[in-house]
Amino acid sequence: MFNWLKPKMQEPAGPAQKIKTFNTSDKLITQSGIIEENGCWRIDSQEKQSVRLFEVSVSQIEQCIITYRAQMKSDNVKDKAYLEMWCRLPGRGEFFSKGLRQPLKGTTNWATFEVTFFLKKGEIPDLIKLNVAFEGSGVVWIKDIELLKTPLK
Repeated sequence: MFNWLKPKMQEPAGPAQKIKTFNTSDKLITQSGIIEENGCWRIDSQEKQSVRLFEVSVSQIEQCIITYRAQMKSDNVKDKAYLEMWCRLPGRGEFFSKGLRQPLKGTTNWATFEVTFFLKKGEIPDLIKLNVAFEGSGVVWIKDIELLKTPLK
């Protein structure tokens, strides 16, 4: 009866392709409060903030799913911490996707987290920003960061 309310899901036209991967030899945008520790980054936040990790210049990406994926664990995270991705579309502004459905809270072990951004035909970003957002204090470790694209039919 209410099928018109359901979003039209587009099907992938192929497997995910790596745009870029990041490891501890890559330079972070934010330097304070982050240290390299045993092959990962340790982010120590004392307040609500978005910690800027990387910016990726892109071109010729459209009609696809952009995925920001990483392994994360936490210690004493108050409120929430989650992945946050911003896509800049020239002439239109910046748009975001936040991992609010899959946040870190309290103390956790390593797990895979991801956020996605759907690009329609003609939506061509020139810059993608990868962050970790905190809604309070706590420590998050992050590693195995990937930026992927999956073509859509």
